[in-house]
Amino acid sequence: MERDGRRRNPYQLTDETPVYVISVAAQLSGLHPQTLRQYDRLGLVSPDRTAGRGRRYSARDIELLRTVQQLSQEEGINLAGIKRIIELENQVAALQARVAELSSAVEGAAAAMQQREAAVHASYRRDLVPYQDVQQASALVVWRPKRPQDP
Repeated sequence: MERDGRRRNPYQLTDETPVYVISVAAQLSGLHPQTLRQYDRLGLVSPDRTAGRGRRYSARDIELLRTVQQLSQEEGINLAGIKRIIELENQVAALQARVAELSSAVEGAAAAMQQREAAVHASYRRDLVPYQDVQQASALVVWRPKRPQDP
């Protein structure tokens, strides 16, 4: 099942479908298969596993391998730093998804509140005159208590 409740075609390939064996993934990413195994051990890129424990890489994994290579070779970042960058990027993506989810919930609640408000306004009696606050003029009022009257 997908997030929106529809059934997903099990034969449809997505960016996250694990289809590439390690040799093909190594070729596509431009890395040595042993490097891919090392990245897996370090937790940088963790491919899915088959029942026989073989690694299967997705297109997203291949892209991540290329990113790791670029950060390592071109930017000079060590593998621990790259792992932290990946973790933070994943955290940001998860938080953005949560913000979108909460924004949608807030919009739904606001719409429901407007509907309830409209229903309340529709139920008002029309024979009543709405009260309007009249601005008071400034005036001085002197109060004098009544004196007790003599018997």
